[in-house]
Amino acid sequence: MSNKERVLLIGVGLIGGSVALAIKKEHNAIIIGYDVKLDNCQLAKKLQIIDDYTENFQEEALNADLIILACPVEKAEAFLEVLANLPLKRDVIISDVGSTKGRILEKAERSFNKEVAFIGGHPMAGSHKAGPGSARAHLFENAFYILTPSRNVKTEKIEKLKNWLRGTKANFITMDSSEHDLVTAVVSHFPHIVAASLVRQVENHASKNEHVNFLAAGGFRDITRIASSSPEMWRDIVRHNQSILLSLLDEWMIEMNDVRHLIRDGDSDLIHDYFFGAKKYRDSLPVRAKGAIAAFYDLYVDILDRPGVISDITTILFQENISITNIRIIEAREDVYGVLRISFQTEQDLEKARKSLQDRGYDTYISM
Repeated sequence: MSNKERVLLIGVGLIGGSVALAIKKEHNAIIIGYDVKLDNCQLAKKLQIIDDYTENFQEEALNADLIILACPVEKAEAFLEVLANLPLKRDVIISDVGSTKGRILEKAERSFNKEVAFIGGHPMAGSHKAGPGSARAHLFENAFYILTPSRNVKTEKIEKLKNWLRGTKANFITMDSSEHDLVTAVVSHFPHIVAASLVRQVENHASKNEHVNFLAAGGFRDITRIASSSPEMWRDIVRHNQSILLSLLDEWMIEMNDVRHLIRDGDSDLIHDYFFGAKKYRDSLPVRAKGAIAAFYDLYVDILDRPGVISDITTILFQENISITNIRIIEAREDVYGVLRISFQTEQDLEKARKSLQDRGYDTYISM
């Protein structure tokens, strides 16, 4: 057997694949993948994201120096139960990439002895695509990567995991699981619930008025993008972070009741102050920093309604080797300017595209 260190990657999708590529950048290790979808492993091997794959993760786990659970949180719990009954390497490190930490940390602390270090992980970046084909080594660059070590983990093990993950070029933050679950609930989990509820409300009205769908295709669709996230993932997150989310819902209902009174009373100054306060705080947030919700790197291009204009733009980006994740016409009417929204995976791609198009006479702008 090779003397190289071995990594077992359980879950070979976007996040797991991106972690694997980041590890490959900095370490001469053997990465073995396992996924319930064998196609994911086969594609990941073809793309050289992993070195090989296994259909028996228990056997591979015995030889692993690092085990990464890159799967939904409830599945990660199930894998932990199996791993806890295996004679793993004494100094193995186990980590995950889940969005909630309380329950999985509790299970890890009950399941493993002091030799096995479980360090929860949450890379707070993602993409609007899925699968190993969308994996990128730079996906987590400058993003926050939260680590939540179990109580028996020594500092040197945390530093060793950071070293394993140094190719992500992420900003590591260490906190306990309860603080993590509260913070992420406030800035990520709860906004997803709100977005989903807004979409359901519009759906209800759309069934009664055919114009709703057409009008919702613009700005409403944009502000509720996060409602298109994986239902399976959000089912698990809500189940795992239930108590905190219920508390936030109670706060939200109080806030909405205050807004109801504000609207009912119709006081012009108070209504203005409410929106001004929201605008002031929102504008004070870091611009284009990677936070709990995946950023949208969108470039808007003014275009005339003429044949070939979209082809011209995409050709320019192709020639500059700039990858597009999405492209959409927001508005196009005869003889007037329409708006083309082009989405990119990174801020670097966005800025490169902006310069390239402006150099060729296109008017572009970025919505903040």
